[in-house]
Amino acid sequence: MSSEDRVLDVRTEEPRRRHELIFETFNTLPVDASYVLVNDHDPKPLRYQFEAENAGEFTWEYLEQGPEVWRVRIGRTAAAKPVS
Repeated sequence: MSSEDRVLDVRTEEPRRRHELIFETFNTLPVDASYVLVNDHDPKPLRYQFEAENAGEFTWEYLEQGPEVWRVRIGRTAAAKPVS
C-alpha cells in the first residue's frame, strides 16, 4: 500500500450502508487513482457488482485475505461511461 492510498474502513458501518459508501468513494476517484477497502469479510460479491456495473473501469487487488480483516486496493482505470 502506498502512502498516497486513501483508506476506507467499513467495518464499523451498518452493513446496508457499506456498498453505497464503497461506490461513492470509487466514483470520486480520478483515473489512475486507488483506495484501500478494509472489511470484516471477503468482499467477493462486491467484486461481482463492480464487474457488472463498472466493467473495464477498475482494478481489484487483495492485500490481505482474512481471517478477520480483508484489505483490497480498488483502482480506477478508465473514466465512467456516460449514462444513456
